[in-house]
Amino acid sequence: MSKTREMLLNMFNIDERILNLAKEAEDEIKEEFKHLDDIKSYNQFKVLKAMQNNRLSDMHFNWNTGYGYNDAGRETIERVYSEVFNAEDAIVRPIIVSGTHALTLCLTGILRPGNELISATSKPYDTLEEVIGIKRGKGMSLMDLGVEYKQIDFNENGKVDIDRLINSITVKTKMVYIQRSTGYGWRKALTIDDIKEIVDNVKKIDKDIVCMVDNCYGEFLEIKEPTDVGADIMAGSLIKNPGGGLALTGGYIVGKKKLVELISYRMTSPGIGKECGLTFGLTRNMFQGLFMAPQVVSEALKGAVFCSKVFEKLDYEVCPKFNESRSDIIQGIKLGSAEKVIAFCQGIQAAAPVDSFVTPEPWDMPGYDCPVIMAAGAFVQGSSIELSADAPIRKPYIVYFQGGLTYEHAKFGVLKGLQSMLDKGLLKI
Repeated sequence: MSKTREMLLNMFNIDERILNLAKEAEDEIKEEFKHLDDIKSYNQFKVLKAMQNNRLSDMHFNWNTGYGYNDAGRETIERVYSEVFNAEDAIVRPIIVSGTHALTLCLTGILRPGNELISATSKPYDTLEEVIGIKRGKGMSLMDLGVEYKQIDFNENGKVDIDRLINSITVKTKMVYIQRSTGYGWRKALTIDDIKEIVDNVKKIDKDIVCMVDNCYGEFLEIKEPTDVGADIMAGSLIKNPGGGLALTGGYIVGKKKLVELISYRMTSPGIGKECGLTFGLTRNMFQGLFMAPQVVSEALKGAVFCSKVFEKLDYEVCPKFNESRSDIIQGIKLGSAEKVIAFCQGIQAAAPVDSFVTPEPWDMPGYDCPVIMAAGAFVQGSSIELSADAPIRKPYIVYFQGGLTYEHAKFGVLKGLQSMLDKGLLKI
């Protein structure tokens, strides 16, 4: 018996049947791991080259006070992000509090009363419902401010309905919004080829329509990014993929220079834009996190592949399947009951390095229309690139597993999730 297996059996009380299942799964996913290693290597060298081209130095880890004029670190990290994501300009700031905030800045910075926003990927993630006006709020949504909105549901195959999208575009259409990740849906994330198809078709109708991509959970999944295939503006969170588990907070926006400028005026004020804003000494974490991101994302992906294979072997529906292409770090598992979802998430929490002693329960979380359970014992609060699992408590009871700074930790999370289900009599092996 290996020392690791002995430890898992005796110190962590993982049932031997679960360990046998895990061993079988790992033997069957080796080829998938080789493919992920190729993508990781490409993206690692891409990030390295951008840092070298921009002459990154330890002087860029310092910061200014007050208004933050001439902050060399801030200016350099924005140039590095522009190069990594093949964009004309970037905003990378710790004052952007979340991915939702970054997306809101883009939407409110670009759209004006009388403009039309079309979501090409059905209803956006729950936290954007009040931003857009799908869910009524305090009178500050885009729809309250005179922006018209419509969405194109996916077709019966779970694909973007290109024909319906094209036929929905009018002279009022200012922006087509594309959500790369699954969110709380049951579909595969959009690949770069999927995004290119949307952008190409929209631009054939009107090259001035802004194609915006929510890139959360998708960075470094492929060797190209949405801005490589024509997306005009793109946003994401630093406590997801590009922060590499080291960024303490923040968000990024990359894209066409004229659009980034408009968004910067929403972030601060017209006339000031990107010229001000402190980094609070966080540039070191942001640079190092970006440098580590391709490796960390690859480890999380391996954990997702392992999770998918294990649950497939237990005859659960999973999305995506272990050997399907991936374009975000999220693994969906259709568990079929609230009790199983809660048990699995409690197992994930018990696997955490931080707050492993806490027992998560569903609660009415702001921005969601039903109770949500979230398991995440992270070094950075809410960091989705660290191991976590969450789920809305509603039919068909899908749990969303993501992250893991190392493959071993992601794997352990799956083992503890299974053990929690087994202990509660909710799993048959």
